[in-house]
Amino acid sequence: MTAIQRISAGRRFKDRFVQSLVYLSFAIAVVPLVAVLWMVIKNGLARFDMEFLTHSMRNIGAKDAGGGAYHAILGTLEQVLLASLISIPIGLLTAIYLVEYGEGTRLSRAISFFVDVMTGIPSVVSGLFILAFWILALGLPFSGLAGALALSILMMPTVVRSAEEMLRLVPNDLREASYALGVPKWRTITRIVLPTSFTGIVTGVMLAIARVAGETAPLLLTVFFTDSINSDPFNGPQMGLPLYVFDQAARPTDTAIDRAWAGALTLILIVMLLNLVARLIGWWRSPARGR
Repeated sequence: MTAIQRISAGRRFKDRFVQSLVYLSFAIAVVPLVAVLWMVIKNGLARFDMEFLTHSMRNIGAKDAGGGAYHAILGTLEQVLLASLISIPIGLLTAIYLVEYGEGTRLSRAISFFVDVMTGIPSVVSGLFILAFWILALGLPFSGLAGALALSILMMPTVVRSAEEMLRLVPNDLREASYALGVPKWRTITRIVLPTSFTGIVTGVMLAIARVAGETAPLLLTVFFTDSINSDPFNGPQMGLPLYVFDQAARPTDTAIDRAWAGALTLILIVMLLNLVARLIGWWRSPARGR
C-alpha cells in the first residue's frame, strides 16, 4: 500500500493564502451592500408607517410633516407591471427563436448583436427615445404607459439573454427523446423545454424587474411629476418611487429627507417581496415537484 504523501509547507501556505484572498474578496463585496442596507433601514424607519404607505403628497408642502408615498408606490407597481407585460413575452419569444429555430442563421446573429448593444444602452437614452417618439412626435401625453415603454426597452435585453442561457442548459437528449416519440417541435418547446428551464427564466425575469424598478432617468422624461394619486397609467402624469425619492431628497428640509429615506426603504422592500414571490413560484413549478 502506497503511503499518503504529506503536503509540503509551501503548498499549505499557498492554499491558506488563496483561501484568505477569497474570504477577503467576499467581505469587500458584502460590506458595502450591508452598509447601504443598514443606512437605508436606519434612516427609513423614522417615517415608514401606515400614514406613509396610505397617503399621497397632495396639499403637503416641503416643510410640512406627514404625507406619504402611496401615489408613488401605486405608480411604480403599475409601470413595472406594464413594462413586464411588454418585455417578457417579446424577450421570451426572441430567446426561443435564437435557441430553437435560428441557430447559426444570419438573422439570429443580427438579433444577438442588437441585444448586446441594447444591454449597454444608458437608461436615459431609452427615456429620450420615448420622449422624442411617443410624446413629441406622436403628441401623446406624459403617462405611466410612456414610462413603462422606456422601462421595457431596458428590460428586454436582460430577459432575452437570461432566457436564452436557460434554454441552452436544457439537455438535447430531452428534445431528441420527444422528437423520437413523434411530438412536434412546438409542443416539445412548450411541454419539455420551457417547464425544464422555468425556474431559471423566472430568476432572469426578476433580475430584469429589479433593474428597472429603481430607474429614475427614464421616468423623469416620460411620466413627469405629480403629488396626486393617479391610478390610470394611460392618462396623465403618474409618480413613481424613484421619482419620489429624487424629488424629496432635492428638498432642503429634514421632513422631506426623511420621506426620501422611507421611499428608498419601500422600494427595496418591494423588490425583495417580488423576488420572494418569484422564488416561491419557481419552487412550486419546478420539475422536481412534478408540476
